Amino acid sequence: MNIKTILKELSEAPGVSGHETEINKIIKKYFINYVDEIKNDKLGNLICYKKGKIKNPNKIMLAAHMDEIGLMVKHIDDNGYLKFTNIGGVDHRTLLYQEVIIHGTEKVFGIIGMHPPQLSPKDDQNKIVKMEDMFIDTGLSKKELTSLINIGDVITIKRDLKFLLNDMVAGKALDDRAGVVALYVCLRELQKFNHDIDVYFVSTVQEEVGTRGAITSTYGVNPDIGIAIDVGFGYTPELNKFDTLEIGEGPAITIGGNIHPRIFERLKETAKNNYIDYQVEVAPGRSGTDAWSMQVSKEGVATGLLSIPLRYMHTSVETLALEDIIKTGKLLAQFIISLNGMDMEELLCY
Repeated sequence: MNIKTILKELSEAPGVSGHETEINKIIKKYFINYVDEIKNDKLGNLICYKKGKIKNPNKIMLAAHMDEIGLMVKHIDDNGYLKFTNIGGVDHRTLLYQEVIIHGTEKVFGIIGMHPPQLSPKDDQNKIVKMEDMFIDTGLSKKELTSLINIGDVITIKRDLKFLLNDMVAGKALDDRAGVVALYVCLRELQKFNHDIDVYFVSTVQEEVGTRGAITSTYGVNPDIGIAIDVGFGYTPELNKFDTLEIGEGPAITIGGNIHPRIFERLKETAKNNYIDYQVEVAPGRSGTDAWSMQVSKEGVATGLLSIPLRYMHTSVETLALEDIIKTGKLLAQFIISLNGMDMEELLCY
């Protein structure tokens, strides 16, 4: 299966934090034929299990979140305009004049508007418009809207995935549907090899509102090793190179307090031995990803983090290189294979 096809379907599907049902079904469709067991836990995490080849194997959990940031209806005024709030870290500067989909009893299309700047006081014309001053215009009356939409319905940006030059893509929710595709690449790679360790491919929910899905799923799986796959800040001209990642140069392997040092070293060694491009990302404190919740679950999990370089994070034009997704998936697969015959206590001891 061409990863462009999978990424396009995943990117364009709705899956706002706490409302991941539709995206969950799509991921399951692609993963189900390559794993031994597939299930959802009570929070909605999709857990795909692939057996190891030895008796009483250790366990590794790979986690990429399926949810995306979004909006929610909070009021319908008498003229049919919708007021809304955010779910997750939405930058209100990116919202104005976007096309949106309100997911009511039917999908309703609209645009985000505001009063014309020409009718604003001069002092306000150059100010950033706040979310509370925006509204969604669907063209429908209040009576028509209330038959289709309820307070609390979620809203997503309407955006098709665009294929750019040099195998670059741009679209919404690549944070972290790209990570989910990296899991798929890893799973397909593992079909070629035997691996001792049990592997749990977990598409987590509600990462964007507090890494909640990683808390419950890690507690349920109770892995020996946990690796989160997310996105990192890709370099653009206004940013410092030492704070960012280079697009096309492979995943970033994170080092810092959130990361087990032996997992970091093993990932680097695996990348070098298999000629897979990689970068190093420094996260001295909390990483802000599923890796944080994985690390501190139960009695603690030896945790790693791979970040796919991505520009314009939390916008509807997130941009990345397909080759970085492929390299991430291959690195994960080779890491798992490298654990064959490994004494886990010896690997993880300080």
